[in-house]
Amino acid sequence: MPWRAEPGLTTDPYRVWLSEIMLQQTTVTAVIPYYERFVSRFPTVEALAAAPVEAVLSSWAGLGYYARARNLHACAQAVAAMGGFPRDLQGLQALPGIGVYTASAIGAIAFGLPTVPVDGNVERVTSRLFAIGMPLPAAKAAMRGAAEALGTDPDAQARPSDFAQALFDLGATLCTPTSPGCAVCPWMDACVGRRLGIAEQLPRKAPKKTRPVRYGVHFWLTDPAGNVLLRRRPSSGLLGGMTELPGTPWRAEEWTEAQAMPHAPMEANWRAAGQVQHGFTHFELFLNLFAAVVPQLEGEGFQRPIVALGDVALPSVMLKCVKTAQRTVAEK
Repeated sequence: MPWRAEPGLTTDPYRVWLSEIMLQQTTVTAVIPYYERFVSRFPTVEALAAAPVEAVLSSWAGLGYYARARNLHACAQAVAAMGGFPRDLQGLQALPGIGVYTASAIGAIAFGLPTVPVDGNVERVTSRLFAIGMPLPAAKAAMRGAAEALGTDPDAQARPSDFAQALFDLGATLCTPTSPGCAVCPWMDACVGRRLGIAEQLPRKAPKKTRPVRYGVHFWLTDPAGNVLLRRRPSSGLLGGMTELPGTPWRAEEWTEAQAMPHAPMEANWRAAGQVQHGFTHFELFLNLFAAVVPQLEGEGFQRPIVALGDVALPSVMLKCVKTAQRTVAEK
């Protein structure tokens, strides 16, 4: 993993912090290319702090949960102002966007503090090792206590960075969600879940609730010169500060064409341009698209060349809209 220090080298707290923020709700495989591009553009916390927030959002586009990017920028500015990352858990948790887990990960990995960060991999390991049968999320406190108990081992106390990363790797490579490699696990004999024959069933999860559905309409408005009209979302709330195609609010009821057209950026010969489906954590979103070409772009927002949209902070749902609209228009 590119954020880990080579043996014998000092771990960079900036890279640990950045990787941990990126890995929230995202897989390692998905994060690595984003991480490498990000540190190439912002190689230090000072460089990140000095960058415009729009540049940070643009580099983050596609990773989702965009409040993380805004907090990342605010945290970088705070760290740069104080001359570096705090070296204690309390100081780390006081920074924007850093909670108990992230502070623990930075503290253990970068500064060797005797603390055990508990992510999904560690929850799985502890639930099986101690046969914690209570379903998540209620079981989190028990898993946290079990991890802290493991961290009292003298070897763990002597090498907190190695111990934390070893726990992560154990969950990621051997104690996997399905088909765990119990036969080669170093804790095979100590694992109560394996002894009881229930390791693969743990951790148990509460039944998922059905996600509500929301609907919206967005407009792909272009001119003959190859520009498209865009606008920026409010700085707070879902996808705060990101760029989007003009459109309606998102609501629980479907929009008819007659209801949606007053939200169009200008009068034009609008044509249906497909539909996009996108899943957020708490709801499923369906967006109908309309497209039009006009001699001159007007309406609230700003215009950008279509060929330069890669430099704009478009969230994943809007990237889907752009691709769908372009494909539909090309086909017609």
